[in-house]
Amino acid sequence: MTARSRVGLIGFLAGLSLLPPVFAQSAAHPDKRGYNLFNPTPDNLLRELATDRPDKTENPYTVDAGHYQLELDLVNYSYDRQDSDGANRTVRSLAIAPFNFKVGLLNNLDLQFIAETFTHQETDDHNLRSTETISGFGDIIVRGKFNIWGNDGGKTGLGVIAFAKFPTNQHGLGNGAVEGGVIVPLEVKMPHDWDLGLMTEVDSRQNSNSSDYHAEFINTITVGHPIVGTLEGYIEFYSNVSQEKGADWIGTFDVGVTYKVRPNVQLDAGVNFGITDAADDLNPFLGLTIRY
Repeated sequence: MTARSRVGLIGFLAGLSLLPPVFAQSAAHPDKRGYNLFNPTPDNLLRELATDRPDKTENPYTVDAGHYQLELDLVNYSYDRQDSDGANRTVRSLAIAPFNFKVGLLNNLDLQFIAETFTHQETDDHNLRSTETISGFGDIIVRGKFNIWGNDGGKTGLGVIAFAKFPTNQHGLGNGAVEGGVIVPLEVKMPHDWDLGLMTEVDSRQNSNSSDYHAEFINTITVGHPIVGTLEGYIEFYSNVSQEKGADWIGTFDVGVTYKVRPNVQLDAGVNFGITDAADDLNPFLGLTIRY
């Protein structure tokens, strides 16, 4: 996606937020469209805490205007044994406190800053009998999320997220390219307290061996349900199909739980299992979300 396209999309989303009340609130819900970053939504009108973690399926709901939300991995570990096309190596990666910091700009629009704060990666090459270790800061991603409907009520919610990645990484922990994409998340409230999440994403990524770009298509489906009290569980399927020549399909099966400690504080934990050779074999994590 070009810089001009990203700017145009963000401008389009901002313009949508100023339209007349096409997606007006029902009489059962207060009209919160007058609140913004400088006129925050009162605490008694805050919607239920919604997070883009711990599953990979983003949610369509934005942070209330004038409020802030911090979502982070306390620790995130991945393990991958690669034994194909002549390669014979094991890659282990430990990420400490990568975060997504969100700012509510309007009732249906927020701005997000994602940073990979510190990553330690070890690669054991079993053919060469050598080990390479790299550590450092990763990339920064800036996102804008616009809720089309469902922010403050209804059985469905739909959103659009536009993002750009900036190469701020150290020591080869990224590909050094500016990249971006568009995400469309949908959530459906099912009978008997089941929640269904669907997401489709189209990214513009740089080729691994040239400066050209290719498209990647990501699709996910997740199903969640309360377990007991504020403890909830989910299962998820994730798929990433790349248009780059020779790229393999990445697929994972993910499971996890969330526990709401207080209305504005949530803990989570989960494990992602690779079901294709191109995916990491194992990815356990522990996370935290705080809204204020």
